[in-house]
Amino acid sequence: MREMMKKTVLLKVLAAAVLSSSYLAAHAGNIALGREVANQACVACHGADGVKVLDPSYPMLAGQYDDFLARALTDYKSGNRKNAIMTGIASTLSKEDIANLAAYYSSLPGPMTFIRR
Repeated sequence: MREMMKKTVLLKVLAAAVLSSSYLAAHAGNIALGREVANQACVACHGADGVKVLDPSYPMLAGQYDDFLARALTDYKSGNRKNAIMTGIASTLSKEDIANLAAYYSSLPGPMTFIRR
């Protein structure tokens, strides 16, 4: 009985891993396209490198996790996260733009990048 439970748990873990990797592959952004969108929509406030921000209260985007960035942009777009400037910008972004921006900024070295790599 215990052996059967171990196998069931293992199968569930493997299934979750396969599904999540398939999801990530299907939703992985394009870094080059993300750079294009960033140059149009983000650099004025977040800087060309995602680190040198216009105002100290603005977040550094370089080196952030892509899923965090995608969630934040999606939440701004939907209104679940509130900021007048970001809501206006995010409302113009497609799902692909969001995935591409997340891929781009997460690919850049940020001040905390060395910790997670």
